[in-house]
Amino acid sequence: MPPPDNKFVAKAKAILEANDRNGYTVPTHRLYPFQWNWDSAFVAMGFAQFDVDRAFRELERLVEGQWADGMIPHIVFHDLSGADSYYPGPAVWGTSHTVATSGITQPPVFAIALRAVHDAAAAVDPAAANARTLPLYEAALKWQRWWYAARDPENTGLVALLHPWESGSDNSPAWDIALARVPTTTIKPVVRKDTNHVAAAMRPHDQDYARFIHLVETYADAGWDPAQQWATAPFKIAEIQTTAILLKAGEDLARFAADFGRASDAADLAALNARTRAALLAQWRPALNRFVSRDLVSGADVDASTHAGFVPVLALDLDAPVARAMVAEMARWSAGKLGGLPTTEPGTPIWEPKRYWRGPVWAVINWLLINGLHRNAHPAFADQLREATLAVIETTAGFAEYFDPDTGEGCGGGDFSWTAAAYLCLRGVDRGDGS
Repeated sequence: MPPPDNKFVAKAKAILEANDRNGYTVPTHRLYPFQWNWDSAFVAMGFAQFDVDRAFRELERLVEGQWADGMIPHIVFHDLSGADSYYPGPAVWGTSHTVATSGITQPPVFAIALRAVHDAAAAVDPAAANARTLPLYEAALKWQRWWYAARDPENTGLVALLHPWESGSDNSPAWDIALARVPTTTIKPVVRKDTNHVAAAMRPHDQDYARFIHLVETYADAGWDPAQQWATAPFKIAEIQTTAILLKAGEDLARFAADFGRASDAADLAALNARTRAALLAQWRPALNRFVSRDLVSGADVDASTHAGFVPVLALDLDAPVARAMVAEMARWSAGKLGGLPTTEPGTPIWEPKRYWRGPVWAVINWLLINGLHRNAHPAFADQLREATLAVIETTAGFAEYFDPDTGEGCGGGDFSWTAAAYLCLRGVDRGDGS
């Protein structure tokens, strides 16, 4: 049974409620004043710990931004009243939909969240849970099919990212080589606003932003057509973290398909999942004790030592020797560090413990890994990550966006929604499965 509420549980709930904007949740005030895709999926799982109706509403609001082709964008601009604090806004994206959105996507945590929210609701009223879940299942399935059609047109089983922001790990060292090919020229000046809220030492460099916006303008010029984007993309990475999340989403959707008697959906999902499972397993590199992405422009492995190399544990049933090797590598990275697993390997040239996705610890990444470690029969290390995540929040940093693994300092934005959500899931569920 979960422990009784403590002051941190109360604070986490209060953060989610304070960041509520009429049924959707902003990641944090001012710095991120709109609805972000994978943030909201984690937030829904946090709400499901104490308010299932609100958890469903989070996902329903996100689906309001879904495109006709199935893509769920990475930002939905429901309300532009906070636009002065954020760049790039709708005018930069130049998309044309009923609800203003960005033109790219983010890791598909949505179906994973839907499974957790549904199961929490079904514990009280199974019929009502199914009724509210069904349209969201349809939206998630449409998005799942979009991923394979738009981002794996050659049917490899690995889905590709066309922009670093689609990974959620915006300035990861995994993108350095591929991103260096992208010009820094932009049609309009880049007007950063993030560094008005967070120290520049904790954010991507200006040169990174220039390349990010160059890609946005390139795809806007292509009319946001997936086939034209694929043909012209200077950045194209078959990415293991996103693919692993897609596979886990596919497993959860397959369970829904069986529950809802959708035999055709179930068969389609089984085939897609099998292809992706085989493709992910082929990306294991024994010399590194982790998985690697692939640069589809150069054909080379993306072997930068980042946390993404471990995320396939979420969706794969690994052979015992592989799982042991991966856990040993994760333990080596985490040794002597605070908060859990750093996002890059400590002590390497790419290691920056305070700079966004180049070294800090993120509670939601720990959450994904904890789930995968339980799946692969490594509960002891899962418990270590869980306790480290809870400890850095409760004793050092509070609900910061991310954490310096050397000092435990909270970095980035404060009162951060998905950190609060991850805390509620990890503090309230002993086995770490998010249910």
